[in-house]
Amino acid sequence: MKMIAIATVIALALGGAPPGYAQSYPSHPITIIVPFPAGGPTDTLARILSERMRVSLGQPVIIETVTGAGASIGVARAAQAAPDGYTLSIGNWTSHVGAGAMYPAVHDAVLELPPKNAQELIAWLKANPAKASAATVGSGSGAHICLLYFQQKTGTSFQFVPYRGGAPVMQDLVAGQIDFFCAEASQTLSFLRSGAIRPFAVMSKERWPAAPDVPTMDEVGVSGMYISFWNGLWLPKGTPPEIVAKLNGAVVDTLADATVRQRLTELGHVIATREEQTPEALGAFHRAEIEKWWPIIKTANVKPE
Repeated sequence: MKMIAIATVIALALGGAPPGYAQSYPSHPITIIVPFPAGGPTDTLARILSERMRVSLGQPVIIETVTGAGASIGVARAAQAAPDGYTLSIGNWTSHVGAGAMYPAVHDAVLELPPKNAQELIAWLKANPAKASAATVGSGSGAHICLLYFQQKTGTSFQFVPYRGGAPVMQDLVAGQIDFFCAEASQTLSFLRSGAIRPFAVMSKERWPAAPDVPTMDEVGVSGMYISFWNGLWLPKGTPPEIVAKLNGAVVDTLADATVRQRLTELGHVIATREEQTPEALGAFHRAEIEKWWPIIKTANVKPE
């Protein structure tokens, strides 16, 4: 299963600092906390954005990797930072939807799956319950809940194999050590182009522009199965609105930059429209995702590992 990565926007809680507080901002480097392992898709995205944001902000933007507890440690550290605009977090479905539903603040040799398309995969999984293995990147991660959702919508069953991050999953997927994976689109593109992995479907309403020959789940007969792996940027609650606006402007400038857009497109990201690149838009989308997915996570009784 291949997932569409929705564009990066910035959603921030507005604060109430006195007017003029942000006149000299920023006066020193800014840190973006990545709650996932270095080298993964979120880390790569953060580094692309930070390179261009420093041009708009006039200060270096440093990447700090803080992993653990389903990405909740990095998110918590960023949320507890001083609300002065110097610490942001970048995250996605796993860190900002799945983790919040669960955290308060060695497997057998696998099969070489015979199916050549999504319909054949579903039929094979139904005929061979619990024989295939699917990778997750932690309990309650986007990949994990995507697979639970897939089981629910298709009436299939298979084994779950936990990994520490997307990079080692892709290594084992290519090597044939794991059968399949609900992946963020951007981390699959080079493997798709080289033929190292086989795409079955995208879980979105439209086909993925980077791989237009891959059908949607609607097209393979499983209607209404949509889950997107999206990314966003957050600041601690209480950050002054002037700083929120300045940082949001830097992100908007970055996503409008032709070089950045080309790099993100080459990685398979789908960039949000300008109207979606606002704190309010991401805030509304984030709330809707929590309302949709938390009941599913809690009903499935997903617990921290």
